[in-house]
Amino acid sequence: MDKSLRPERLDCVMPAAGLSSRMGDWKLMLPYQQYTILDASIENALSFCRRVILVVGYRGAELIEKYKDDPRVKIVVNEDYKAGMFSSIQQGVRHVESDYFFITHGDMPCVPPHIFREVWFERGGCTVFPGTAVRPGHPVLIPCRLKNMVLNANIHASMKKIIFRYPVKYLGLDCDEIYLDVDTPQAYEELCAVSH
Repeated sequence: MDKSLRPERLDCVMPAAGLSSRMGDWKLMLPYQQYTILDASIENALSFCRRVILVVGYRGAELIEKYKDDPRVKIVVNEDYKAGMFSSIQQGVRHVESDYFFITHGDMPCVPPHIFREVWFERGGCTVFPGTAVRPGHPVLIPCRLKNMVLNANIHASMKKIIFRYPVKYLGLDCDEIYLDVDTPQAYEELCAVSH
């Protein structure tokens, strides 16, 4: 397989609908390098994926306005975002058009683009995690056969429980960034300190 090639069609579902309650501020629009946290997360995904399916909820109108003119970003509104992360994943998966799809979070701005590539080239019939069984990490590559199970599940279901009904593969990649989500003020401070 030629690892320089990008797939013709590959979607990445990116939940960005939450309240940022642990942060105490709306984390997605916090400054990060020359972007915001969400900008960086989207750009990293688009470095390999053809499209990001961005699921918005809390302050969704602001995100719609910000990204509405980017043809690489499909914006999906989750009216039930208060029901939790799985409800956003469901809404995003509804619009997946590729044979596999990634899921990664809008508050993970440091995932290197090559990680998407490495996970993609390990695909098979199972879900692929970049990390280990103890710390799976993101982005996660999911085969489309799980799509209907996600769509038919209860809105309060667990994505992990659906994934682990089938075999999974862990790559054990040596990369701290696959675990770094910006959930707390301390995590944001550490992120800014590292990026300067």
